[in-house]
Amino acid sequence: MITHLRGKLVEKNPTYAIVECNGVGYFLNISLHTFSLLQDEENIFIYTDLLVKEDSHTLFGFAERAEREVFRLLISVSGVGASTARTMLSSLSPSDVRDAIANGDVPTIQSVKGIGAKTAQRVILDLKDKILKVYDIGEVSQQSNNTNKEEALSALEVLGFTRKQSEKVVDKVVSQDTSLSVENIIKLALKNL
Repeated sequence: MITHLRGKLVEKNPTYAIVECNGVGYFLNISLHTFSLLQDEENIFIYTDLLVKEDSHTLFGFAERAEREVFRLLISVSGVGASTARTMLSSLSPSDVRDAIANGDVPTIQSVKGIGAKTAQRVILDLKDKILKVYDIGEVSQQSNNTNKEEALSALEVLGFTRKQSEKVVDKVVSQDTSLSVENIIKLALKNL
């Protein structure tokens, strides 16, 4: 398995790059994301993934390790091939793909050319648990957000506001910024009550 290359960048194109290592030129299929990150330096370091099929050996290059990991997850989904995964990583950044899967955001994944509703749903269904586990995102932040929201609602009730009245305002405040502390949720809610 070829895991990375360090060598001279001979040619760079939006869909491929050629890297020469000790006299051997490697043709790497790349995404637009990697293309935008590759500097026009003589010596580069690039992560790779080698796909071996009956009729071909195809090498893919990635400027970042995170992009390679997302690529590997995507091609593990039935119906998502390497070219579809590369198109996704050309249309969306690796973090956008990861967040869309973690949040179950079908429209974002479906916005990629060539991906229909069924494929988008399959990607989310197959990868959501893996993404949440590997990147430790999603449910944890959602849980602390709900705790902060509940504490803020309780505090507003103590201050004399009805729960129904407070809930609408707090929901609006939390939807605008999910990382707010309890104190900040209360302050912003009081301005709108």
